[in-house]
Amino acid sequence: MTQQAPSTEPELSGVRNFRDVGGLPTVDGRRVRPGVLFRSGHLAHATAEDAAFLASLGLHTIFDFRNAADQKLEGPDVELPGVRNVNLPLTDPAHGSEFWTMVRDGRIDELRETLGDGRAADRMINSYRAIIKERTAEHSLVLRSMAEDSVPALMHCAAGKDRAGLSVAVTLLAVGVEREAILADYLESNAKHRRYKVRRSGSSASAYSPEVMELLSPLFEARAEYLSAAFETIEETWGEVDTYLEKGVGVTPEIRERLRERLLD
Repeated sequence: MTQQAPSTEPELSGVRNFRDVGGLPTVDGRRVRPGVLFRSGHLAHATAEDAAFLASLGLHTIFDFRNAADQKLEGPDVELPGVRNVNLPLTDPAHGSEFWTMVRDGRIDELRETLGDGRAADRMINSYRAIIKERTAEHSLVLRSMAEDSVPALMHCAAGKDRAGLSVAVTLLAVGVEREAILADYLESNAKHRRYKVRRSGSSASAYSPEVMELLSPLFEARAEYLSAAFETIEETWGEVDTYLEKGVGVTPEIRERLRERLLD
């Protein structure tokens, strides 16, 4: 039996950006059922208390959208008894391990060249567009799995903002959640306590300089323009959401109806 999520957001010590997306309204007056779809950052640093909480959710499947570089950097997810783990690597807006090595080493000249003058935001927008256009097979697998039996589900990447954010957004589009509500949930990742923690190389514990933080800020922020670029890509490529889901992702109206039965009140 699906367990209900707690009414207040839990304080997880080693897992960032966790939340239940239950309660979001659909265009036809229904709501996402609490306790069936969760999102977060990676679970590699979950404490024993964090793991106990996650185990209490009655999860069927964890969808991990990190790539091999992410997993090498952060470690594997904590194992939860009886939970299926599915790894579906998606495009990383920061392009993997070499970029984050540059960040952790504080190579400021390379960071300026890579991220300065609006290039960081452009990098994010291009990545969101690419995930929508190029990762339809992965999103198809997620939606089909959830329609069949893979709920309650938790979706995560490294920070729980971009790759997981888009996968959650596609899922919510498929069950008819209002677009404004999808955006509002996405922007929740901007809360300070949700932000991904970047660890410095070596033994240095000093904070990043203001310049480095300014250069990095577009990567760490959830911006409406990023998600809007994804929605625009759907419309530019397929014309409308229904066509994107059926022709692009391969999710028929029948599958979408099963999804609605599983995810909505």
